[in-house]
Amino acid sequence: MKRITKIDTAAKTEKKLRVAAYARVSTDSADQLVSLDAQKEHYEQVIKNCPNWEYAGLYYDEGVSGTKMAKRDGLLRMLADCDRGLIDYILVKSISRFSRNTVETVETVRRLSAMGVYIFFEKENIDTGKMEGELMLSIMSSLAEDESRSLSDNNKWSIQKRFQNGTYVIGTPAYGYKNVDGRMVIDEEKAEIVKRIFASVLEGKSGTKIASELQEKGIPTARGGRWQSSVILGMIRNETYTGVAVFQKTYKDDRFNSRVNRGEKGMYRIEGHHDPIVSVETFRAANFAVDNNAREKGITKGNKYSKRYALSGKVFCGECGGKCKRKMIYGEVWYGCETHIRDKKKCRQLPVRGADVEAAFVNMINKLIYGRDAVLLPMSGKLLGGGNKDVIDRLEGLNAELETIAERRQAADRFFAKGLLDAAVYREELDALAQKEKEIHSLRTGIEGDPDLDFDRQTALNELLKYTAGAERLTAFSDEVFTKHVDRVIFFSRKEVGFVMKCGPVFRERI
Repeated sequence: MKRITKIDTAAKTEKKLRVAAYARVSTDSADQLVSLDAQKEHYEQVIKNCPNWEYAGLYYDEGVSGTKMAKRDGLLRMLADCDRGLIDYILVKSISRFSRNTVETVETVRRLSAMGVYIFFEKENIDTGKMEGELMLSIMSSLAEDESRSLSDNNKWSIQKRFQNGTYVIGTPAYGYKNVDGRMVIDEEKAEIVKRIFASVLEGKSGTKIASELQEKGIPTARGGRWQSSVILGMIRNETYTGVAVFQKTYKDDRFNSRVNRGEKGMYRIEGHHDPIVSVETFRAANFAVDNNAREKGITKGNKYSKRYALSGKVFCGECGGKCKRKMIYGEVWYGCETHIRDKKKCRQLPVRGADVEAAFVNMINKLIYGRDAVLLPMSGKLLGGGNKDVIDRLEGLNAELETIAERRQAADRFFAKGLLDAAVYREELDALAQKEKEIHSLRTGIEGDPDLDFDRQTALNELLKYTAGAERLTAFSDEVFTKHVDRVIFFSRKEVGFVMKCGPVFRERI
């Protein structure tokens, strides 16, 4: 006879609900931190006292706003643990503690509900697992957001009043200054570094060079990081060093996003707000030097592609014609088509390794050095368009005059920086050079209007002929040679690249 084993159903144990809690305090004051400790203790007790609940941890954020989830590490960590399947249920004191942004609240609740994770908001008595709809949640979230906006508006009004009467205290003063009893005062040690940076710019040094020198000497930045060219440029552009304070350079929009103020809000400019580190004349001269250097390198405002690297902004996709973006992959530089990165169906061009492009350029330029007479010389006659050599020579003479003006301007900057040139004389010299430069550009425009003359290409070809006539074989990539002779690079495939020369032709090279 077969035996039947009876299973005792009472022995089965129901799986416990893994419950976490989230808390947030908006400031780092002592009272708020006491409140946070109380919340921690409260939730630990509540969860542990429920027999069907298992304590899954308490997540919290200190001293942060409730308008942006992306800035709250504690909340993001909790959501990540939800994604990993470590949490089933969440306790929160109120909707305003969770988020003061209606859209983010509703979207997060939807995301968690799809995972089977629900939230209980104690104050509003809302359980997202038992809601028939999102109406009540949306209403309560909107009220929390309106409250936040009201508090923000009141705070903004107070700040603006302090802007207007000059009593606003800058929380983090510019490098070279420190806060003492609510006033910006000069930090003598760091101020010397600021003066050195301005003097170095006037001596003709680049931001990269200055940053490298400061790094080598072990001089720390304001936050202890590395010196960068962008940091140096930011300091040169900062009027703060002349004793001027400009308030409300940025602002928060209606969605609590930080925006650069481009005239949407009023700015408050106070001259003589604090002691200057550099004179107004030195500040203007340094900015003029930076602008002049940018013009010489062809860098214009609004160009999103940095000129820090020789290939930056010059690499294009041969399939779709789009720009290729520089990016690091496992420690190596690659250039990938932006269209391909956004949508692989619209462009099939795969990324190309930067080192391969550089190697291809070296091969190409060496071929031109060896084949100069056969490849480059025949191009000269075609570009001259029937005998305009005298005109070419005249234009080259004007270019030489422009170079002389640039040298005189740099010399004036150096003399002024060293105190060897009076401010009035310095300004007079710059004005005279600017006028002469304007006249030369006018002459160039008139000559270059000749339809039979391709001056730019001829000039570029002359430079390439001059270089290849006496050049040694390249053994490594040269930023200087590339920048001087190449207009742009085209990726025809992952195995073939084209170099569009400034003198016109496209030289293809296998990778």
